[in-house]
Amino acid sequence: MDTAHQVSSDIAFTTSVKAIQERKGSRRSYSRMEERGGWATTITPELKGYIEKQISIFLATVNSQGQPYVQHRGGPPGFLRVIDETTVGFVDFVGNRQFISQGNLVENDKAHLFLIDYGSRSRVKIWGTAKVVEGDDELIKRLMPEGYAARPEQVMLFKVTAWDANCPQHIPLRFEADEVLKAIETRDTRIRELEAEVAALKAAANNHG
Repeated sequence: MDTAHQVSSDIAFTTSVKAIQERKGSRRSYSRMEERGGWATTITPELKGYIEKQISIFLATVNSQGQPYVQHRGGPPGFLRVIDETTVGFVDFVGNRQFISQGNLVENDKAHLFLIDYGSRSRVKIWGTAKVVEGDDELIKRLMPEGYAARPEQVMLFKVTAWDANCPQHIPLRFEADEVLKAIETRDTRIRELEAEVAALKAAANNHG
């Protein structure tokens, strides 16, 4: 690849990927995107808002032998925190203690974050590098979600290289249980209010009758 003409999207669009795009007819549209500089490389205010409302994410790593691994991480909104315009961090809670992601990052620091929001049928892909920070109590305190019942072990810091947002095609529309419960509670409250209004109107009509 000609490094003198690299753009941010080249992190994913390798020579072989571009050859397939050419063969299958999508290369021209991506070339136009590349002429504008490729994908964004810093975290915008809009992306920050999207990142910090996530409650379920996926982190991909790969070891020195090319064996990939995808790990789920979850927590309350805000557990995934934007630290600056190129850094995302979260507390790594105590789990099954296999440490596959951490071991992979020792061998290869390249990583990927995959974020999907089923309620808005949207997804964001973030390429970059990651590292584990152990023994930093101040950083853990800074990133630990307040009141969350989990035991912190260490911190994962993700440095953004490039990111891209996808269209909603084929993403099923789903809502979180707490969102559904809130909607039901709002509906039931309104039903009770309307029933009370109807009862009052009936009583008023009977009195006038």
